[in-house]
Amino acid sequence: MEHIPEAEVERLMRVREVMLQAMAKKITWWQAAEIVGVSPRTMRRWKWQYDQHGFRGIRDKRKGKPSWRKVPMEEVNRVLALYRTQYYDLNVRHFHEKLHEEHGLNWSYTWVKNILQGAGLAKRSRSRQPHRKRRPRKSLPGMMLHIDGSHHRWFQDGRWYDLIVILDDATSEIYYAQLVDDECTRTVMAALRHVVETRGWFASIYSDRAGHFFQTPKAGGLVDTRQLTQVGRAMKELGTRMIPAYSPQARGRSERSFGTWQGRLPQELRLKQFTTLEAANDFLRQSYIGEFNRKFARPAAQKGTAFVPMKRPDLDRVFSIHHERVVNKDNTVRWDNLLLQIEPTRLRSSMADLDVIVYQHLDGTLSIGYGPHTVGRYTASGESLTPTRRRPPTREGHRLPLRPKRSALRAPLGFTSADAPLWSSRTKNQDATQTRKNSNGVR
Repeated sequence: MEHIPEAEVERLMRVREVMLQAMAKKITWWQAAEIVGVSPRTMRRWKWQYDQHGFRGIRDKRKGKPSWRKVPMEEVNRVLALYRTQYYDLNVRHFHEKLHEEHGLNWSYTWVKNILQGAGLAKRSRSRQPHRKRRPRKSLPGMMLHIDGSHHRWFQDGRWYDLIVILDDATSEIYYAQLVDDECTRTVMAALRHVVETRGWFASIYSDRAGHFFQTPKAGGLVDTRQLTQVGRAMKELGTRMIPAYSPQARGRSERSFGTWQGRLPQELRLKQFTTLEAANDFLRQSYIGEFNRKFARPAAQKGTAFVPMKRPDLDRVFSIHHERVVNKDNTVRWDNLLLQIEPTRLRSSMADLDVIVYQHLDGTLSIGYGPHTVGRYTASGESLTPTRRRPPTREGHRLPLRPKRSALRAPLGFTSADAPLWSSRTKNQDATQTRKNSNGVR
């Protein structure tokens, strides 16, 4: 005879008692279902089974039998072993994707999370945060971009690097991501120039109030829009509006993106065994940015784009660091303990005492500009890259003779026919007039 557990017998007795009260018209069947805690449909089914099979008809036949949806214990041990040995530093979402992509395990995300939390390998979700209103996304790509840097141990050792990321507000698509030693003016300009060259002009850029973006006279206060930084000057020349953020919550979209980067990129670099900055940046450019966009980018609210192709020929000057200088009497410019010599140009015979700009380019080279003209190019050590212009030789292979002064032509020293090309037109006219006078007097 089949044995029924005592707990199940007690539950069945309570259900039977309630059903008998409903049969005696003391309560309705709807009230009976509410008392037992089941739906009216389930209560009607129990009534029919009680009428057909009696007390055993209302017993749950699934009691004591393993669920057909239960995951085998071998699979549970395999998942836990993979997390302990190989994926111990991945978050639950990232680990769930690896199970599907690398090992062919298609268990649900909730099941994987519960297994890891039950084994103490993953933390429980934190308490709810205060309510904040989400800022709507821009409707088109290129209307607003986010730029920020994250200081983190990306190689999971003692080395700290900055990850500079530029993403679109409308789609969360990553346009640029590179690891650098430090987030500074040069690295930020390199990131912005990459986006301008590959995507085009964009309307606005959203960033924090770091010193290479804005001048902030008072710590934590408003930015001074009248004093532009080098990055601010470059964006003004392109016509791009810069928007400062006054709280981390205001940059929530980029902050959440960095949370994903910090939870995935170090583990990916460890699995790929990349330990150098160059190898990691090659991995980002060639494959990981595209993979990141496929997983986390979303379509824009409207079709189209706000990017405009940029065909300016002076991007080298725009994305460079400008230094104003005055040319010395000997046509040299002093900059950073270097003496930059300006060679003779067709623009002016001398550049002395003129206001010029020394451009420090992103590749380390230097150039001197006078208005739209470039009067000199130099290496980082100050060596000239502009070839010296030489005077073309004559047909006989000799240099042209120097032109003598006009007073020397007027001196009564005598001359020969070889000196004729050196006469001035005025001297020739005077001699011709004197000759005519003499000939008239003779007649």
